[in-house]
Amino acid sequence: MSDVKKVVLAYSGGLDTSVIVKWLQETYNCEVVTFTADIGQGEEVEPARAKAQALGVKEIYIEDLREEFVRDYVYPMFRANTIYEGEYLLGTSIARPLIAKRLIEIANQTGADAISHGATGKGNDQVRFELGAYALKPGVKVIAPWREWDLNSREKLMAYCQQHDIPVDFAGQKKKSPYSMDANLLHISYEGGILEDPWAEAEEDMWRWSVSPEAAPDEPTYVELTFDQGDIVAIDGVPMKPHEVLEKLNKMGGDNGIGRLDIVENRYVGMKSRGCYETPGGTIMLKAHRAIESLTLDREEAHLKDELMPKYAEVIYNGYWWSPERRMLQAAIDETQRNVSGVVRLKLYKGNVIVAGRQSDQSLFDESIATFEDDAGAYDQKDAEGFIKLNALRLRIAAGKGRKQD
Repeated sequence: MSDVKKVVLAYSGGLDTSVIVKWLQETYNCEVVTFTADIGQGEEVEPARAKAQALGVKEIYIEDLREEFVRDYVYPMFRANTIYEGEYLLGTSIARPLIAKRLIEIANQTGADAISHGATGKGNDQVRFELGAYALKPGVKVIAPWREWDLNSREKLMAYCQQHDIPVDFAGQKKKSPYSMDANLLHISYEGGILEDPWAEAEEDMWRWSVSPEAAPDEPTYVELTFDQGDIVAIDGVPMKPHEVLEKLNKMGGDNGIGRLDIVENRYVGMKSRGCYETPGGTIMLKAHRAIESLTLDREEAHLKDELMPKYAEVIYNGYWWSPERRMLQAAIDETQRNVSGVVRLKLYKGNVIVAGRQSDQSLFDESIATFEDDAGAYDQKDAEGFIKLNALRLRIAAGKGRKQD
């Protein structure tokens, strides 16, 4: 007899999680509560309600989390200019902490004693979901069907649906994209299919959010982004909520062929994985944020922040959003953003994001000092001689001792 009475499932309404509902009911003889989050994946989430009801689910949660997702997760991450392994903007990674949090909150509300997800046993998402869950509710039981069942192919899943009268669009499943895809307001990812060969070029018709740079308009698009303490608060002078900013930039970036990425990354579970990503809005945000920081951050503050960023990115990629080290790093990063306010003007052109201007009331750029013209005594160039000699002192001592310099 199973000790699990009620499970909260992260439910998309798709084939995999529909099978999981029935499998949980049969395997654990338990009640299933479904949770479907709208984090900007671009698909209607309300149909998940009817699908869950058809499977006998009584408690169904469908929530619009777009604003919370961008405000409390995407924006804090972008304050750090976060990229993993030099390229990846962490679009999948940053969505998992919010879903894990809501799974636990709903479990507490409904009296459930377990949560469940549809992540496979090969990927990072199982780690991210479960690290978050254990951080927020140490004693929770996590059920990961892909680590338990033998339904390890699409054909087996579809056969299970037929055997158990699970309503699935079989014709649609047969025409399903060959790629495993994940989408939210920050990005869409593609894995599997021909992408499993790192030498094979991604097919043009795979990309969904952007035109190819070759097909992008011949005229550039200009946009002005207003920052307040590190976060974008307006586009072309029009105030917007965080999720509205990202939606707008996704459209502008996609129309101009911006944000495509094809990488081989090192998964936390130990394997290398090839994936393609579209992150048009995030690519624009990153360029703009670095531009406004170049005016407003002190040199050593900026350099130290850049040194912390790879560790911060690794923490998020590996699933430790709810860890003390992430909170510590976040506090340091947020402290640097006090004066990161102003406006950045960008030119979007055929896959490129080009800084065309930046200004800030908090700017540390002093034209009277930096000018190549007469600075009226603002900077005494003779001071540089002593500066150079002092900094060369250790080098001169070493050379005087005959130390090799090659």
